[in-house]
Amino acid sequence: MERATNVPKSVAQPVDPAPVNDYDSFAEAYSAETENNLVNAYYARPAMLALAGDVAGRRILDAGCGSGPLSAALRERGAVVTGIDASAGMLALARRRLGDDAALHLADLSGRLPFADAAFDDVVASLVLHYLEDWGPTLAEIRRVLRPGGRLIASVDHPFVAYALQDPRPDYFATTSYTFDWTFNGQSYPMQFWRRPLHAMTDAFTAAGFGPAVISEPQPDPAARELFPDGFHDLSTKTCFLFFVVEVPPSATGSND
Repeated sequence: MERATNVPKSVAQPVDPAPVNDYDSFAEAYSAETENNLVNAYYARPAMLALAGDVAGRRILDAGCGSGPLSAALRERGAVVTGIDASAGMLALARRRLGDDAALHLADLSGRLPFADAAFDDVVASLVLHYLEDWGPTLAEIRRVLRPGGRLIASVDHPFVAYALQDPRPDYFATTSYTFDWTFNGQSYPMQFWRRPLHAMTDAFTAAGFGPAVISEPQPDPAARELFPDGFHDLSTKTCFLFFVVEVPPSATGSND
């Protein structure tokens, strides 16, 4: 029998797995899903804004700005906001929201940031750091672009939640990755986060030259009680995210020494 030479590629070659954390592939769906939902609109964003306090006139970098809802809220409170994100699709949505004159930049938090030393009064990083295996280079860059006395306000998956997601339980004290799927409109998208113990988080801030100010486990916005009665009870009684405010010492220079 003659050997076939025209086998379709779909049969002859394995299909490459979908890339993880590919926000460009689901930017519109993610933005729509998180615009007014319980966890983002009535918990994560209000908590970040409460920790930021009075931001009028402050220069703020929104690190991992996504489609820009937190940037918009900060700008409404009088902040001068710059946004960065690694997803061009998310930045396009942010520009649609914030306007053509918005200061938005395509940038990966694992690399050097396109800003001068001490360019910002605050950096907000909402649900971003848990995408990174190594916080060290990112925190060093954030510290570099903050002025002396500047603040990093960050939220991450709570380490207790990340630890409990897997059965059998992983090593709590190790930094390990975990994967799962997000589903939008019937389509699944693979995601990868990194879990680490609480002390590894605080140690990373200290090693980067930050002084601890606040570790917060906030409650959801009370307005969500009637909008999401079942979810509100769960979110009010179980851990979800962990929030930090850490500061560059007022006498600090641009180095991490």
